[in-house]
Amino acid sequence: MKKEKDRKIVRTWDGKVAKSISSCCSSAPVPTRSGSPKTLKIEWQRLVSNDEACPRCGSTEEELDKAVSTLRQSLAPLGIEVVLEKKELSLPEFEKAPLESNRIWINDRPLEDYIGGSVGQSPCCDVCGPSDCRTVEVEGQVYETIPSEVIIRAGLVAAAQLVNAGNEESCCSG
Repeated sequence: MKKEKDRKIVRTWDGKVAKSISSCCSSAPVPTRSGSPKTLKIEWQRLVSNDEACPRCGSTEEELDKAVSTLRQSLAPLGIEVVLEKKELSLPEFEKAPLESNRIWINDRPLEDYIGGSVGQSPCCDVCGPSDCRTVEVEGQVYETIPSEVIIRAGLVAAAQLVNAGNEESCCSG
């Protein structure tokens, strides 16, 4: 039931959801049990070979940077710090597990888990060689480049879980 509520909030996101969560739940920083602010950790990894990434990963990086900027602005009033970590996969690592490239985790969970997505694969480019690369499917749409809107949506669901994690009863439930 809670997941459906989260999905509804995210599907209707128009750039003001963090403000509505903030005014509903509090505009003060949201402390963890230890009293420190909460962190939304986003990790992204991609193949980098000869200082070059494939066009798919390069485009995802641009979308990721836009999404992180939006999430930082939207979640700061809630006391949630957004931290981005970018990791490079070597060619040998990529050859062992090509679908690990262009992968995003939010708070140690795959992005697709937050938004009911699934992982697929499709041919990519010369940088990736003969290996198929990761795709993400959300609501019937397959993405080779993960758009900022999808990243933001997953980030907001994760942030809502952070906000509600310390609250026994959410002001937004009901």
